[in-house]
Amino acid sequence: MQPQMKSEIKVISPAIAPAIATRWNPGQKVGFRFAFVYFTLYYLPFPFYLPIVNESITDWWELPLHKLLPWIAQHVLHLAHPITVFSNGSGDTTYDYVKALFYLLVSVIAAAVWSVLDRKRHNYTRLHEWLRLYVRLNLAAALVSYGAAKIIPSQFPPLWQWQYMETYGNASPMGILWTFMGASAAYTIFAGAVELLGGVLLFVPRFTPTPGALVAMGVMVNVFMLNMSYDVPVKLYSFNLLLLAIFLLLPDLKRLVSFFILNRSTEPLTTELLFRRKWAALTLITVQIAQGVWFTGASLYQSRKYLKMYTIDYRLEAPLYGTWAVDEFTLDGQTHPPLLTDEKRWQKVVFEANYYLAAQSMDGKLLLLSTKIDTSKKTVALTDPEWKTSLSYDFPARDSMLMDGDLAGKKLHLKLRRIDPQYLLKTRGFHWINEHPYNR
Repeated sequence: MQPQMKSEIKVISPAIAPAIATRWNPGQKVGFRFAFVYFTLYYLPFPFYLPIVNESITDWWELPLHKLLPWIAQHVLHLAHPITVFSNGSGDTTYDYVKALFYLLVSVIAAAVWSVLDRKRHNYTRLHEWLRLYVRLNLAAALVSYGAAKIIPSQFPPLWQWQYMETYGNASPMGILWTFMGASAAYTIFAGAVELLGGVLLFVPRFTPTPGALVAMGVMVNVFMLNMSYDVPVKLYSFNLLLLAIFLLLPDLKRLVSFFILNRSTEPLTTELLFRRKWAALTLITVQIAQGVWFTGASLYQSRKYLKMYTIDYRLEAPLYGTWAVDEFTLDGQTHPPLLTDEKRWQKVVFEANYYLAAQSMDGKLLLLSTKIDTSKKTVALTDPEWKTSLSYDFPARDSMLMDGDLAGKKLHLKLRRIDPQYLLKTRGFHWINEHPYNR
């Protein structure tokens, strides 16, 4: 006979809860105290830190840490270099690691003091449910945010033209991962749908915690391994999100082991009421669902806005847009032939965005040069120090362009020809039938 695992949540009535209250062992109580302090500190000021909220709201929490943590790094940890870089596009800065260590030590000390002052308490059943609510909503918000950024692929947008010219050897591990994801919109959307599913389940109390937490844990194990394997600087954050999913599953661990591994029947999970009055409990449920609907819609809207920015707002229009072969490269009157040993000469130029151009040198390396492009004046200003110059351009023919300007006091003249390179990654497509593997 197959075991039966009941899915409904049995709620203990507040009137009888004290009579059947269980005693937590010392390890459970100390572990809870540590988790309570650590999770609360690490994810404060949730939910105000979320990207869809004005970041200035979080300054009251983060700015004092910008003063405290560099002092700790210098005078307590004695790091070789002072902290001058704070959290940015990378979540794995020295500052972030010092902050995580600081939160860890504060949590250990707070748990120890709490254990001494509150050593006679039998359990923290009610406070545990409040912490689970805080953890659940935090994890749900993160999964919905990242899922929306993949379903509408703004996190991994379609590849730029210059990415097709990049060689594997010259790409960073993170760049390889971004190219891999951006090259397949179908897989990116699938990955985002799974993340979004986990987040939505966590926002709905009826499906909490087991289904949502199981999906979240599966998602975060994969994300954390990708970050570790491809050197993506979100290792700390993804690891802590994985901890949140594990924390939500801990009360259900014995039931899951009994059902899935030991082939035994299980009893319904019991939980403590957060509010004794029915109207208050219903209000809390309604607020959670409303928050989930609002946050999901806002995340999808934001992702759509970013994708439009990457693919439309930043994109140059014809006739400048495209990949151009450099037929002539003349510097101060001297024409440079297309030799692989020439470090200065370019072989291709890609005009795609209105704030940079990509130039491929003769040895195949790519230069991403910041630009200021004025299509009305037909000028391209290169703002990078080594290539700082202002070039004017003209089109003597439909697919031909001339560019002239000064480079470090030398006259620069370029003659370019528009090309339409056919890259296999772009043209191969999908095939149901493959008589032989097409692996190149």
